[in-house]
Amino acid sequence: MLNIGCHLSSSKGYLHMGKEALSIGANTFQYFTRNPRGSKAKAVNFADIAAFNNLAEQEHFSTLVAHAPYTLNLCSADEGLREFAVQAMTEDLATMEYLPGNLYNFHPGSHVKQGTEIGIQLIAQGLNRILRPDQHTTVLLETMAGKGSEVGRTFEELRAILDRVELTDKMGVCLDTCHVFDAGYDIVDHLESVLEEFEKVIGLGRLRAIHLNDSLNPLGSHKDRHAKIGQGHIGLPALTKIINHPVLCTLPFELETPNDLNGYAEEIRLLEEVFQGG
Repeated sequence: MLNIGCHLSSSKGYLHMGKEALSIGANTFQYFTRNPRGSKAKAVNFADIAAFNNLAEQEHFSTLVAHAPYTLNLCSADEGLREFAVQAMTEDLATMEYLPGNLYNFHPGSHVKQGTEIGIQLIAQGLNRILRPDQHTTVLLETMAGKGSEVGRTFEELRAILDRVELTDKMGVCLDTCHVFDAGYDIVDHLESVLEEFEKVIGLGRLRAIHLNDSLNPLGSHKDRHAKIGQGHIGLPALTKIINHPVLCTLPFELETPNDLNGYAEEIRLLEEVFQGG
């Protein structure tokens, strides 16, 4: 079975997201833990979470991906912003204990002229304050396109963060197809080589989820502009190889393409048609 879903609005709660996912043929989904451009999270609705957990068990949902807000920056030059990121991520992970066994993805951050090495150190320091030995959520570093001063544009940068995290067993990686392509990894013509490099540098056992997006820009552009499936420079044939690759085919795939709900439903149907299961 293809574990496929898309990014859904969390404004109406978990049960609503679950029903919305089922309505478009999805068996997983991604959502923001709080307003992606804001700060405060909603109070935890325990009844809503319990109702969703029951639905997810009945409908055999795959792993969910919670996404931290874009505004969080563990390696900001501003200490106050770093402290806010630690506080928000700690709160998010506490909430996720009510949805155990799922994933929490975040953008590593931007070093803002401090330099990549300082950025890596600050991100790891923040994670060492956030992670708990008894947590049931795996935290994912997302591969980045490399625009501006983003940290995480190479597999080596992600590995450098992981090497500095004390509770490393609580960490994984989310590979964004648009981001890695824009960062210069040729997943169109050399997918096997890219995966071999990932295995050598990070280890494929760390790869826990995939953001499945086409790219508006060509290889190595460092632009981070997502396109609909089959309408960008990556293309449907390459994305078909990705979802059918024996190392990748069982992972949760989350669409972040520029779509409404009907558009996501169409993309999910398209991908299910070309899925063969490795």
